[in-house]
Amino acid sequence: MTLYQSFKVMTKHLRTLSVLVLAGASFATSAQTLVMASTTSTEQSGLFAHLLPAFKAASGIDIKVVAQGTGQALDMGRRGDADVLFVHDQVAEEKFVAAGFGVRRFSVMYNDFVLIGPKVDPASVKGQDIVAALKKISAANAAFISRGDKSGTHAAELRFWKMAELGDKTGNGYKACGCGMGPALNMAAGSNAYVLADRGTWLNFKNRSDLTILVEGDKRLFNQYGVMVVNPAKHPHVKSQLAQKFVDWVISPAGQTAIAAYKIAGEQLFFPNAGQ
Repeated sequence: MTLYQSFKVMTKHLRTLSVLVLAGASFATSAQTLVMASTTSTEQSGLFAHLLPAFKAASGIDIKVVAQGTGQALDMGRRGDADVLFVHDQVAEEKFVAAGFGVRRFSVMYNDFVLIGPKVDPASVKGQDIVAALKKISAANAAFISRGDKSGTHAAELRFWKMAELGDKTGNGYKACGCGMGPALNMAAGSNAYVLADRGTWLNFKNRSDLTILVEGDKRLFNQYGVMVVNPAKHPHVKSQLAQKFVDWVISPAGQTAIAAYKIAGEQLFFPNAGQ
C-alpha cells in the first residue's frame, strides 16, 4: 500500500469516527431533552422563560415546550407526542388520568381568570360577578372574542356561559377565533371587545390599547394548573423517568419558590399550591 493509499484509508476511518462521535453526542443530547405540551398562558405569560432555565440548572435536562390549548395538549399526550403535560382544565386532566393516559395528576399552581374589556364598558359589566357580566354582554350584543380552541380558558368560558343559562344566546357580537390567548387579546384590542383571559397572560400583554380588567375577584374565576407524566404503559417511548424529574422538581420547595418568584412590575402572576 502506498503512502497516499494509507492516507486515504486513515482519512476515511477518521470521518467514520467523527460521524459516530457526533451521532453519539446527538443521542446523548436528545436523551436529556423532554417534550412538554402546555398551554399558551404558561408560555405567553413568560413563566417558562423564567422557570425552565432554573430546572435545567438543577437537572441538566432541556425542555422543548409545545404551547397550545389545553385540549390540544391533552391530545398530544394521548398520542404519545409529549412526555409531560402542564395544563389547566382539572376536570379534563382527571379524565385523562382515569383513562390511563397519565400516570398521576399533581396540582402545581394557580392564578385567576379576568374579564377584559374596553374602559368605556359599553355593556356595563364592571364588578365581581362573571355570570352577570356575560348576561349583560349577551343582552347588549356587545363584541366578545372567544378563544374557541378547546383550551383551559375556553373550557372555563363555556362553563360561565352555561351558568348564565342563555343557551346559545351569546349575542350577535360573539366571535370565536380558534386561537391562543395572545392573539385573542390582540383581536379584542383591535375591536374594543370583551374577552376572558388568564391574569398571567394579561399582565405580560403589551398591546392593551383601550382594554382594562372589568371583572375580577369572583371565586368562580379560580384557575388551577396541573402537571402529569404521560403513561409509559400506553406509550413505551415516553421519557417518563426524565419527565418525573421535572414533576418532582416543580412541586418541590425549589420549584414552588421559582414559580412564586416570577413577577411583572412587582405583581406575582402565579401562586404555588402543590399538594393542596
